[in-house]
Amino acid sequence: MSLPKVPTVEEICEKAARLPCSPVLLPRLSKALANEGTTAEELEEIILVDTSLASATLRLANSAFFRSGSECETVSEAILRLGFREIYRLAVTTLGSRWFNHPVQGYGWEPGDFCRHSLCVAVAAEHIAEDSGKVDKEVAYTAGLIQDIGKLAIAFACGEFFPAIREHQRAHNCTWWAAEQEVLGYHQSLIGARLLELWKFPENLTQVVRHSDHPAGIPPEHRVLMAHLHAAKFVATAIGPGVAEDGFLMELDAELLLANGFDPERLIAVQPDVLAAATKLLREQVTHGAVKL
Repeated sequence: MSLPKVPTVEEICEKAARLPCSPVLLPRLSKALANEGTTAEELEEIILVDTSLASATLRLANSAFFRSGSECETVSEAILRLGFREIYRLAVTTLGSRWFNHPVQGYGWEPGDFCRHSLCVAVAAEHIAEDSGKVDKEVAYTAGLIQDIGKLAIAFACGEFFPAIREHQRAHNCTWWAAEQEVLGYHQSLIGARLLELWKFPENLTQVVRHSDHPAGIPPEHRVLMAHLHAAKFVATAIGPGVAEDGFLMELDAELLLANGFDPERLIAVQPDVLAAATKLLREQVTHGAVKL
């Protein structure tokens, strides 16, 4: 029995972009937060477009950790209480996790695995960036969260081709990316970068996603961020939560890591801290179950 026609890159992106949970609001919010002149009322206008994000903003502002005095009744009040950096982190996590929890077939995931692993990469990237001081930790967190977005899109649109991809990978003992390229004619990095372009994400994030399968090829101006993301993927894969069948097939660019100070001892040393931070974020969901934040 022959396989159906492989969808084109544009067909996959079009199908993925139609999902109501896609994080298309994130670049607009990110741009507003980066502008020092943005007011709380202007941010409120953006956040109110997404009901669940608005609800999450109010809920966090009125939580025991942030609450001081009276209850916040509007999103603008919540923004002033939380601060712009906390709002950015909340938006990235809320919008990203909702997209990443969309049910798909293909990789043999348990419910929540894709979201779980993506959040672990994000936490690892943030931790590594904070430790190095060379990359903005919010940018690192975002890069970590979205780095496998093309993988999710392919699983959503090309699940019926996964047996052939899996068979090719095992027969040729190659990376999962190489097997995707052979069977589909493209792989997840290309799809992810194209989606980010359609959603108007900034160039630095698009570039690290596009080159995640071959980090050495990234333009020099994005190399440091790429090194941090590559290190984060290794750390998140090593600690394990949510890693799919393709996860342990990744190829490490040791030259890139070492050139940026990420030797094996350093990457092993951060793993307990990253696992602790991921567990704090995900609680009992760090090992199993659909992720609800």
